[in-house]
Amino acid sequence: MIQLVTPEGERVRGTAYDEIADAVSDEQLRGFYRDMVIVRRFDNEATALQRQGELGLWAPCLGQEAAQVGSGRALQAQDFAFPTYREHGVAWCREVDPLNLLGMFRGVHNGGWDPFEKNFHLYTIIIGAQTLHATGYAMGVQRDGAVGTGDPDRDTAVITYFGDGASAQGDVAEAFVFAGVNNAPVVFFCQNNQWAISSANEIEMRAPIYQRAAGYGFPGVRVDGNDVLGTYAVTKAALDAAREGQGPALIEAFTYRMGAHTTSDDPTKYRVLAEVEVWKHRDPIARLRSLLQREYGVDADFFAACDAEAANFSADLRERCLALPDPTPGSMFDHVYAADHPVMAAERAALLAYLDSFEGAH
Repeated sequence: MIQLVTPEGERVRGTAYDEIADAVSDEQLRGFYRDMVIVRRFDNEATALQRQGELGLWAPCLGQEAAQVGSGRALQAQDFAFPTYREHGVAWCREVDPLNLLGMFRGVHNGGWDPFEKNFHLYTIIIGAQTLHATGYAMGVQRDGAVGTGDPDRDTAVITYFGDGASAQGDVAEAFVFAGVNNAPVVFFCQNNQWAISSANEIEMRAPIYQRAAGYGFPGVRVDGNDVLGTYAVTKAALDAAREGQGPALIEAFTYRMGAHTTSDDPTKYRVLAEVEVWKHRDPIARLRSLLQREYGVDADFFAACDAEAANFSADLRERCLALPDPTPGSMFDHVYAADHPVMAAERAALLAYLDSFEGAH
């Protein structure tokens, strides 16, 4: 497993990724730290909003911030990301306003951002489906001649995210097949957070996920998903190779879901507290903080400023969430098709007529 920063915050050298890691400045590392602190704070705020009845559901990413920020910051502007429903850190890196994430889980809209403006697809609820979407998009990038040209502003890679549970889905296997035989410029990024809802890894699989790549004809690597520098370096290497025309890769980020699968889940029914306590000592934010203090002499003022910014951001986000307008019933039909459709028009009219039939409807 690739690890560039230990849980104690010590820099590890002597890996194939040293050149990429050594090129990361202390300013970039500070940026990674700030990203993770803000993402964790708004993730916790969203959980609290759901518990207070302001969101219908929330899928926490607590403990997975390094995997998401590290990979998200490795993307170039022209790259395209296909997430699941938990990639709040990647969304942050792609400059998607977290209010759009809350609005979706609040039921105000079905996404709220333009995927082609952010190069970040809408959240995918169907487990594993996004891997096929990403592979198809990557094959389109090939046909557009945007791979292997040597132009750093044109050559494009695609990344798609999924969890260890999704690795058992047929869609994921099919995506691997298509990506492999077409040499598509797509990076499959699996956040192995140890628990697919209530199934442990030893129940889900007989071999590490990254080893599956060999059977489909492309490389696989496992990285410490709680190491933001390691995740960044491994993902950057895979994306660079994809843009150059070297084809797909599979990254297994070995991390841990500290919270529930979603706010409707109770993880105490299937895992013990002692296991969670072990992983707390591998916390990605504490790890990077130790590195910054140990090797870069970053003082307490910087960390306090990050905490204060995250608190202010979280408070503003809560206020904006509570101010979101309630959707009208007919609006659910507005974005089913790109253009008006007679079936949707008829169904909208039927629903509105039904609602109008109730006494005191207006």
